[in-house]
Amino acid sequence: MKPVVALLGRPNVGKSTLFNRITRTRQALVDDMPGVTRDRHYADARWDDKAFTLIDTGGFLTSDDDYFASQIKEQLLVAIEQADALIFIMDGRAGLSPYDRDLADLLRRADKPVYYLINKIENYNQRDELGDFYSLGIDDFYYISAEHGVGVGDFLDDLVKGFPEEVEPEEKEDGPIRIAIAGRPNVGKSSLANRLFGEKRVVVNEKAGTTRDAIELSVTHKGQEFVLKDTAGIRRKGKVTEKLEKFSIIKALDSLDDCDVALILIDCEEGITDQDITIAGYAEKRGCGAIFLLNKWDLVDKREKDQKEFLRELRSMSKFLAYAPAMTISALTGQRCHKILDEVAKVHAEYCHRINTGVLNRIIEDAVYREEPSLHKGKRLRFFYATQVATRPPCFVCFVNYPKAVHFSYKRYLINQLRQMIPLSLTPIKLMFREKTGKIVFSGNTREFERIQKKKKKITTKLDKQRKDQSRKKRERDQKTSSNGSV
Repeated sequence: MKPVVALLGRPNVGKSTLFNRITRTRQALVDDMPGVTRDRHYADARWDDKAFTLIDTGGFLTSDDDYFASQIKEQLLVAIEQADALIFIMDGRAGLSPYDRDLADLLRRADKPVYYLINKIENYNQRDELGDFYSLGIDDFYYISAEHGVGVGDFLDDLVKGFPEEVEPEEKEDGPIRIAIAGRPNVGKSSLANRLFGEKRVVVNEKAGTTRDAIELSVTHKGQEFVLKDTAGIRRKGKVTEKLEKFSIIKALDSLDDCDVALILIDCEEGITDQDITIAGYAEKRGCGAIFLLNKWDLVDKREKDQKEFLRELRSMSKFLAYAPAMTISALTGQRCHKILDEVAKVHAEYCHRINTGVLNRIIEDAVYREEPSLHKGKRLRFFYATQVATRPPCFVCFVNYPKAVHFSYKRYLINQLRQMIPLSLTPIKLMFREKTGKIVFSGNTREFERIQKKKKKITTKLDKQRKDQSRKKRERDQKTSSNGSV
């Protein structure tokens, strides 16, 4: 098992900046405003061929100056308990703070190795002004600049000295199923993440916009590993004005790009809104599987609107996601939450499904026989063969004589036939049409491809014209020669 290292300190001392530098990612949000990080971030890091897990935590505050101070402190105490080594980061520009003294006293009682870092030190002249930090009773400090990387390498050399050599993990055939929990602010995403994880892993609060970063959680259910990603709430573009919220939404949308299945949370108490359907459209555009979860079902008055009416309204507003399952849940009470991961596994199985080429061609052949496509300029559309070119989601290519002539309604008919006959009723399907040529172009008729084809056609037309002119001139010469000979 890899060693675990926790980054600790008061707000705005550079913990997330150092976290991103050590892990060589941009996983943690960084901003000049204090208190950006609220949850624990985990990421794998490696230095000098030694691997370890790094934890980024929220800023330590003993008083309730911050609305989330008590919850952030709970997350910090859990990180201290889980870590094998602790990194205490202080701000060299701002100087020593009373919160630094309180945290130093807390870490002395932890009985774990602690490394003391003074951040934001870019040159040697700044070290002469750090006398206050020695009042903590600590002799050895590491002077670093997390933003510019000054001194970070020397510190990491000392940090990993006692770590074991990295052991190559056994490769698993099936990787984890990646899930993104998406929705509007304050619909219960973090509550659901905690419920599925089995403990209070992320900060939950009634205040909208509590979650800022995309937090990953690993869960094992019935022998299958799942990676949950709790994301920030996505508001309408016109309402987003703060820079930090824009970055949070960008990370939430990136999570939809990386996931296999998106859990789209809807607040039943407020009803289904246009923004809920917009978020569902983001998932559909990115080609991931989707499940609608109607949350806060325990707060709904069933006499006014029952489950059937909710689902009927949802299907009417989200016809483009007709394949996505839907269920009513309550993340607070746990109602039907135990069924979510089973449903995700079903969607993922179809999401990764691959069909035999022979069976696929028989399905397409039967579909075309039952319902022939309309004529194109008096000529019949011919389907030569079909093949599956990708999974996640299943992607099929049909080779025809006139790919641009296939009407969207006939394409929808073929997709419905594939759903019915394979069957693939819970996953998105991509169906493309290509012209049967000597060279198979799976990337599609791009502008460059069309430009080359037009150039080839122009050259061919010019050569044909030259050959016709040469033939005409030869016939004229032959006729002239034969007439002279007869005279």
